[in-house]
Amino acid sequence: MNRPDNNNNRADLEDIIQQVLDAAKSAGATSAEADIGTGNGLSVTVRMGELETIEHQRDKGLSLTVYLGQKKASASTTDFTSQAITDAARAACTIAKNAGADEHAGLIDEKYLAQQIPDLDLFHPWDIEPDEAVELALQCEHEARQMDPRINNSDGSLLNTYSGCHIYGNTNGFIGGWNWSSHTIDCTVIAEQDGNMQRDGWYSKARDRNDLQDIKDIGREAASRTVAKLGARKLSTRNVPVIFESPVAGSLFSAFISAISGSALYREASFLLNKLNQQVFADHIHIHEQPHLKKALGSAPFDNNGMATRARDLVKDGILQGYLLSAYSARKLGMAPTGNAGGVHNLIIESGPYDLSGLIKKMGTGLLITDMIGFGVNQVTGDFSRGASGVWIEGGEIQYPVEEITVAGNLIEMYKQIVEIANDIERRGNIQTGSVLIESMIVAGE
Repeated sequence: MNRPDNNNNRADLEDIIQQVLDAAKSAGATSAEADIGTGNGLSVTVRMGELETIEHQRDKGLSLTVYLGQKKASASTTDFTSQAITDAARAACTIAKNAGADEHAGLIDEKYLAQQIPDLDLFHPWDIEPDEAVELALQCEHEARQMDPRINNSDGSLLNTYSGCHIYGNTNGFIGGWNWSSHTIDCTVIAEQDGNMQRDGWYSKARDRNDLQDIKDIGREAASRTVAKLGARKLSTRNVPVIFESPVAGSLFSAFISAISGSALYREASFLLNKLNQQVFADHIHIHEQPHLKKALGSAPFDNNGMATRARDLVKDGILQGYLLSAYSARKLGMAPTGNAGGVHNLIIESGPYDLSGLIKKMGTGLLITDMIGFGVNQVTGDFSRGASGVWIEGGEIQYPVEEITVAGNLIEMYKQIVEIANDIERRGNIQTGSVLIESMIVAGE
């Protein structure tokens, strides 16, 4: 069974964090920080009605960072015994003695440390037997395969469940953490028509298994999306409106996150460099961070520095309100940290009144992108170019699937040309956005 065990006991792990911090001080560190991650899980895969794999996961790891003045070094271990902890602390301090000094290195100032750690309802372990997990995966794949006679093959179905614990502490007197869980059911099938084969799938992911999409619905959606690709055509090169469907629209905002992250800013490797308090999106766009949403996949009570997370606007009325800064990047930039060591926590892009169907009608004629391949964003210039497939739209109605195209533009302009965000919110990750309609992009085809 995938039940939490002693590896996930927060009190025991907090004691280990204190031991390693004490060991670091004894080894000569002027300050130190450490984190522990433990967990256990179960993963099963099936294909064509047959079991392929059953995997049991059991993980644990400890990372220690020590500071000797402004010199910094790290060490890690999967052995939590007293001797291993002592050895790791000594090794880190030895490395630090030979490291170069960095005036910006060090723990976050005490005033920023989280004073309270709210319960965000992130821990819902799934006590499922392997046989039951296999049966659910088989049901999901079966539902997809029997939906349409053109579905004649499968890449399989997956069920994965994992429960873990994260603890962080530093020598400024902070130790805290939380238990968490994550569950996924995924199905991918292959369809064929007139010698043309297409592949697609669908998945559901949640902290609580009770929030997962119904098994049959996952299979049906996987089948529907696969069959919808059959008969795909190519397009001639043109400049048209484009909708990024919500499952792929998050990539537009991933680039935004990278562009306002401290490391990109102090390296001057961002297309949004020096854009604070300036218009960077269309004036109706509102983007905010909500780290304390119950059960959300991106929720966290504090960041990797131990700083309390908080809700805040990043873009309001299209204007950039703030950056994503760790303690280190904040010092490099001469600014205050924002609670984003390790990244953003639940980026929310506010939606408008349209569902996807309404957004398609509003677009009239253009391209609906349902899948993208490759990574084609230049973070310095904002140039965007990615392979894509999707559906051609005319008169607000779906006409036919398209493939082997490339969509291109520049994010600086694309952000300002966002016409509307639909309310078909994608909630299976850290970026929550609906489908995005952009006024005009280059679609390169034949």
